[in-house]
Amino acid sequence: MNRIINEGLDYMDFENIISSTVTVDEYSAKSGKDEDIVTVSFTVRGEQAANDLVDWFERGYDFVHDAEISDGEIDIGKYVVFVEMTRRTKVPERIIELLTDLETLTGLKLKDWTIKIEDEDYEADPEVLKQKIILSPSDYRKLKETELNEMRELSGVQPHKIFDEQDKDIKHFKSLAGL
Repeated sequence: MNRIINEGLDYMDFENIISSTVTVDEYSAKSGKDEDIVTVSFTVRGEQAANDLVDWFERGYDFVHDAEISDGEIDIGKYVVFVEMTRRTKVPERIIELLTDLETLTGLKLKDWTIKIEDEDYEADPEVLKQKIILSPSDYRKLKETELNEMRELSGVQPHKIFDEQDKDIKHFKSLAGL
């Protein structure tokens, strides 16, 4: 006898299950380089709930490259769900979309969420996130190289050039083109 099993998430299934604080770029990307991938992480009570949330993200959003649960508990009964997406200018709107859609499962309105970036808390506002999240791979590389150069200088090591000198012919062509 064949039985149809309909399993899925229902209204308010994650009420008091997902923490209202979300982190951005706290963890390294698994599906690519950190400069190319933004990692958004959610803290979830219960392994099964975390797995359900992973399925929610992977099935529901074409911009989510990968969603994954932490290998183990970060605290008793708590897991981290990682969501990875391409580092581009649409990231703030995509984070807001995820949080807005989660309202039906959590009861949390957009104003209830806190976004943690570089250990600072921010409201879930796309304009604020645009200013605080590094949105391009080249900006990410520049920032990280600048941070590394600061450490190199403090330890007496020669810093790296962040920008390579352009070839003299390229400089000449650019000047002729008015660039």
